[in-house]
Amino acid sequence: MREMESDVIIVGGGAAGLAAAIAAAEQGAEVIVFEKANTTGGCANMAMGLLGVETKMQKERLVDCTREGAFQKFMDYTHWRSDARLVKNYIYKSASTIEWLEAMGVKFALPSKYFPGSEATWHIVQPKTGAPGLRAAATMIKAMTDRAEELGVKICLESPIQSLIKDNGEIIGVVAKDKDGEIEAFGSAVIVATGGFGDSPEFINKYTKFEWGKDLFSYRIPGLTGDGISMAWEAGAARDRMDMELVFFAPNTGGYAPIELPFRQPNLFVNLDGERFYDEAVVENPVFSVNAICRQKNRTVFSIIDESIMKQYEKNGLDLINVVTSNISMDDFKQEMNDLIKNGNDVLFIADSIEELAEKTGIDKEGLVKTLNDYNECCKSTDTLFNKNPKYLKPLVGPKFYALKFAPSAYGSLGGIKINYNTEVIDTEDKVIPGLFAAGTDANSVCNPDYVFVLPGNTLGFAVNSGRIAGENAVKYIKENFTE
Repeated sequence: MREMESDVIIVGGGAAGLAAAIAAAEQGAEVIVFEKANTTGGCANMAMGLLGVETKMQKERLVDCTREGAFQKFMDYTHWRSDARLVKNYIYKSASTIEWLEAMGVKFALPSKYFPGSEATWHIVQPKTGAPGLRAAATMIKAMTDRAEELGVKICLESPIQSLIKDNGEIIGVVAKDKDGEIEAFGSAVIVATGGFGDSPEFINKYTKFEWGKDLFSYRIPGLTGDGISMAWEAGAARDRMDMELVFFAPNTGGYAPIELPFRQPNLFVNLDGERFYDEAVVENPVFSVNAICRQKNRTVFSIIDESIMKQYEKNGLDLINVVTSNISMDDFKQEMNDLIKNGNDVLFIADSIEELAEKTGIDKEGLVKTLNDYNECCKSTDTLFNKNPKYLKPLVGPKFYALKFAPSAYGSLGGIKINYNTEVIDTEDKVIPGLFAAGTDANSVCNPDYVFVLPGNTLGFAVNSGRIAGENAVKYIKENFTE
């Protein structure tokens, strides 16, 4: 077995791991990063941007979201279930982290809201080519990887960690494995940042209320199988709240697919009983919507529109758009619709009558007919059930009817390893495990009970900021305990 030695050892080379590596190396520490994939970035390569509060970009655009206001909004949203000091450390550090990334060459397109009513905290990365959109943050990961290597960080790819090494209650290293065999790497501090368990149906089924592939159709970034969480637990770490970063998509379409475009709008939504279950204007908030969907039979719902609504969207544009869907057009929708019709599918249904639509979708026919009649009456005046904004009340009259199935999805997992506000890992007796830190998704239990979409950019924001905090505190721990 080969041996390696460093000051700080980081398990995982995603956004949190790279941030931790850079932060530690900038303070003179020797750093090794072990990454099981053949490239850095993990799920951050799929992301768009991260949270920032009181950044220069916001001030230039007169965005008046303050750190104090964002902290209060975050804690109110979570009903103070979250570690308030950890949340404060994260939010108050976020502006300097944006500047820190800009100094590495990362460019941001704009600070954006996710939907009306949310704050413009989402600092979307500007890719080197093309418009900002899904996967834009891969450009940031490239800049962070380059910066880490410039600082002398050793990045070991295709080198999964097997276990943590513990001696007299302290974490002193890791056992890794690469193509040449096993490695014992010893260090004064270890930071776990492996990206959670989003690629593990077993973890999801065991530790959340969902069964993957049955009532959850989430993104699965290869390799995010809960390895770091399991290792930390084995080393004595306490288990913290675990859930999924819930949103809703049409199952098995890849999420925010063009086929969703006219259906992710404030029109008629029904469950399998054919009944409405919420004010459809809430559709712009993914978390509120998925919470409502999770209460329905089989966690399955349908968005229903007709030919007249389709033509309105083609002529006048959609009722609602956001930064994610702004680059998708109705032409993209038509192309995907034609492909689904040609190849067969189980999410899009088209019929010449509402009764036929009920048969094709499996929605209760009597319930759907009654709901449609009641809804069309509401469209003549007011929504007597949920008081939906009248501008969104559009009757469904045919001649064709369209339905798209929606179900819970998720960008990934949240939480697992309990940490304190310094990102130190806590054991089952609420004591710090010396030498062990955790950051990013593995330790993200601050979004409790829901992802805080009113302050968009939280997943990547928490990853980068908690990674940076962990890197700095790991060096502080080393200086306090191993430097004469």
